[in-house]
Amino acid sequence: MVSRTVRRATASAVALLTLTAVPAHAATHESDTTRTSSTAPLPAPNTAALPAPDMAGLRAVLRTLTAQGAPGAIARIDDHGTVRTAAAGIDDRTTRRAIGNADRFRIGSITKSFSAVVLLQLVDAHKLNLDASVDRYLPGLLPDKRITVRHVLSHRSGLYDYTNSMFASSVSGFEAVRNKVFTYRQLVQLSLRRPRTNAPGAAYSYSNTNFVVAGMLIEKLTGHSVGTEYRDRIIKPLKLRDTFYVHPATKIPGRYAHGYLTPDRAGAPLVDATDQTVSWAQSAGAVISTTRDLNTFFSALLGGRLTSAAQLAQMERWTPVNSTTRYGLGLRRRDLSCGVSVYGHTGAVQGFYTYSFTSKDGRRSLTALANTSNNGRVLNTMAGTLESAFCGKRTKAIQNSPLTGRGSHVTERNAAYEDIAPGVARD
Repeated sequence: MVSRTVRRATASAVALLTLTAVPAHAATHESDTTRTSSTAPLPAPNTAALPAPDMAGLRAVLRTLTAQGAPGAIARIDDHGTVRTAAAGIDDRTTRRAIGNADRFRIGSITKSFSAVVLLQLVDAHKLNLDASVDRYLPGLLPDKRITVRHVLSHRSGLYDYTNSMFASSVSGFEAVRNKVFTYRQLVQLSLRRPRTNAPGAAYSYSNTNFVVAGMLIEKLTGHSVGTEYRDRIIKPLKLRDTFYVHPATKIPGRYAHGYLTPDRAGAPLVDATDQTVSWAQSAGAVISTTRDLNTFFSALLGGRLTSAAQLAQMERWTPVNSTTRYGLGLRRRDLSCGVSVYGHTGAVQGFYTYSFTSKDGRRSLTALANTSNNGRVLNTMAGTLESAFCGKRTKAIQNSPLTGRGSHVTERNAAYEDIAPGVARD
């Protein structure tokens, strides 16, 4: 997805969505549930300056998401061993079942953080050099030997994002690949048919192609599938009981939230996009998880339990994206209105938008989900969950800002397969 295309779509503010809000009887539940977490203790906190989470503000953001077209929305805050959860709306438009934080969902590009962690563990094991050419490990895959592993993990390779073309139309593009199974090389070849966006290292340009290459590196260096490496290096050690990589199977196991794709034509019915291979993304976006597991993952990462301190520092070598966002190696930094910076990733896949971020020391984490996509108003409003979780009562100004009040209907090619910072054309 090319940034100027996104800017054009955002600026045009085409047709407001005219979706019906969730009925009051299904609107809000699981509000501000608090309990003690059983996760392992983290290092001594350095978040004493953080105000208490604004749960009333968080619940208000979730209700706004349902009014803007998301069938349901959930959020979980893990904070120094205390858990707070909130939810609004439904997880299934057929059964009208209430959505909850026990629901599993597709996490989209948050998968990129999993892939980056595996590769940085391989750096720790002296099996990978971040500044080596990708060609050293995958000879002949890419046409430019100047592209390094670091360029790939920081979205500075210049490789065209093949999903620009694949999802030029949100629904028909999705239906064409819903049940298709791609090889990694097929996806890379789709990218190489188009000109590169910049010279290696010259600029940040978000591209799913980069993390397809990351998946190929994982499999080449370990001799195992990415699913096996996620399981053995992250899922099992952290006891993530609801996190899976099921590709190429199409079903989410157990209890899950349905995901609903908003068509490009305003007012057209939502499309249930839950069942799909996500083979078009794989190591760039095919993991399934829950709010609990994602909080555990990012808390562990920033708490230093998944990589060495040296490799975590490499993840935090930031490239500016816009005034509030920086990108490292498979990791984002978001700077909030109250001066707090949070670390994690955002995710978008057909039917699901996810925000998952933690404090610098990993002691306070938020994951929020809306079970829709291709909806610019919902995407922008989700930023308020971070403000509520980390800035406390200051979030009121954000909730009432023009940002969350405006609503442009953005197409899936512009918003769903990358991570876009609220209020800007492209993240």
